[in-house]
Formats: sequence, structure tokens, C-alpha cells
Amino acid sequence: MRKMILIAATAALGSIGLTIMPAGTTAQEADQPALSLEQKTTLRCAAAFAMVADGQKRGNPEALAYPALDERGKEFFVRSSARLMDQTGLDRRAIASIMQREAQDLWDNDQVDQIMPSCLLLLSASGI
Repeated sequence: MRKMILIAATAALGSIGLTIMPAGTTAQEADQPALSLEQKTTLRCAAAFAMVADGQKRGNPEALAYPALDERGKEFFVRSSARLMDQTGLDRRAIASIMQREAQDLWDNDQVDQIMPSCLLLLSASGI
């Protein structure tokens, strides 16, 4: 089941234009700058939004309990990714790789429901 959810999250991330890289460390990942707490939170929330939006699309009752995230979640993801690329110098592939790890961590530790209230506040504060 976890593999299916991760595949769905990967598909959700890929559907907004990011190429998901397989697990493993690339040379660029080894050279990545340390992310600030704000940057890491933004990435985790973007991953959570993608996972929940995919669940909503599939009719998952738990995901449907949240506000619709298809359009707003995608916009948050796109803007946040662009801002992070500007701030860190990372390219789309590196951001996608980090996002995939965040999605996996959220799933492995069953934390999506724990972080969604804070992420929804971040989404509202972003003006999206």
C-alpha cells in the first residue's frame, strides 16, 4: 500500500512538471546548500499538498476532508519551487529529488495529517 501511495505522490509531483529522480545521491545532491527551516517547511508542505490533491482526485475520504488542493496546491508548488531554485541555485531535478524524499518521509512517518493544519495556514498566508 505504501508503495502505491508513493507512486501516486510521485505521479502527482510529476503532473505539475517536475521529473522525479530515482532514490540515491547524485553529485548535485552532495553539493546542495543546507536548507533553512522555512525552505524545508515549504518543501514538506508542497509535498503534502501534492499527496492530498492526488488523494482527493482518487476520492480518498481522508483527503476529501481537506479543502480542495488541486489548483491552489499546484500554484503553491510552482511558486515555491521557483523561489527555492532562485534562493538556492538548485535546478528542477534537485528540487524534485528533495520533494520526493520529503513525500517519502511524510508517508513513512504518517505525518501528513499532522502537518496539514500548519501547511494550510502557510497556503493561506501565501495569498494563493
